[in-house]
Amino acid sequence: MIYFDNSATTQTLHEAAERACVAMTRDFYNPAAAYGAAFSVEKSVTDARIFAASLLGAAPNEIVYTSGGTESNNAAVFGALRCVHGKKTIVTTAVEHPSVFETVNTAAKMYDAAVRYAPLRSDGTVDIDRLSEVLTPDTSLVSIMHVNNELGSVNDLDRIAAKVRALSPNAVIHSDGVQAFMKTPMQRIPVDLYSVSAHKLHAPKGVGFLYVRSGVRFQGGQIGGGQERNLRSGTLNVPGILGFDAALHAYRANEAAWHQQMLRVKARLYRNLSALPDVLLNGPAIENGAPHILNLSFLGVRGEVLMHALERYGVLVSTGSACSAKKQGKNRVLNAVGITGARQEGAIRFSFCPFNTEEEADTAADVIENQLRILRRYQRR
Repeated sequence: MIYFDNSATTQTLHEAAERACVAMTRDFYNPAAAYGAAFSVEKSVTDARIFAASLLGAAPNEIVYTSGGTESNNAAVFGALRCVHGKKTIVTTAVEHPSVFETVNTAAKMYDAAVRYAPLRSDGTVDIDRLSEVLTPDTSLVSIMHVNNELGSVNDLDRIAAKVRALSPNAVIHSDGVQAFMKTPMQRIPVDLYSVSAHKLHAPKGVGFLYVRSGVRFQGGQIGGGQERNLRSGTLNVPGILGFDAALHAYRANEAAWHQQMLRVKARLYRNLSALPDVLLNGPAIENGAPHILNLSFLGVRGEVLMHALERYGVLVSTGSACSAKKQGKNRVLNAVGITGARQEGAIRFSFCPFNTEEEADTAADVIENQLRILRRYQRR
């Protein structure tokens, strides 16, 4: 099998699975309990928190563990807006992941808030020069993703944050970093809230964190037992957290090599497929996008049909976000950047991990070429 859908989820590393298994079977104690065995577990979680924070140039108390990216995004939007009194205005983009896009729309109805959409470039990035068109002094929340999960577009968070702070000094700035964390270079985090999910990084599903800058106006997410400094109640998912920690250590130890490997596979597959007729690149140029995401349109065939044809030959890809895979209708993200009609219908997302190979890219390209020849023949009848 050739798995090119790593933006949907990744295979858990053996060391991450083993660390989680030990936490479930031996070190299973609740870290909030008041006896020695629980203190040892709490210490392990604290060490994991310290390491995760170091990867963002953050303080350990700025890391709030959650169940993953969707919860982190929900908590960011609602936790920030609950602190705003009076008129609420939200700035976001039309290409956000559903866990931001739909959450913003729900929050807007609940709080009678205005929503403004930042202008985009054709590659899916925010047009920072035109960002002033939607920013005002009363803007309450700005939520702009770091890396687009369908196109691989990389937003310049430093420039975006600087623009927001200049024109909307009272706004809380959030970024969905699920597809960016550990896959794009970052020395420090320039925003107030930043969402991360473990299962995109070869760690177990069901865990992630929200970076919450010290001093930011934020009321948190779940209410209950007061865990995570009252910002996210609920018994900590210790197996997930420690499995995530093991995966993050592996990523940090191999960061440069793994980035280069993903980029090599991406470039190899694009070189192979771009030589075929009627294949178009969606999103940024290869060298400008995230190293692990490639979106191509195959004219003359429906993406869903091609996806299932490839599956029969052991090549797994997607037509977009896994969270929207079973929803019918047009692709909101592609629509927003002007990719419509046959080009949208024929779009396929390939997403890579450090363990994919250039040989897999060659094999996948051969399968795609053969299937295109067959499917286009039937499609054009």
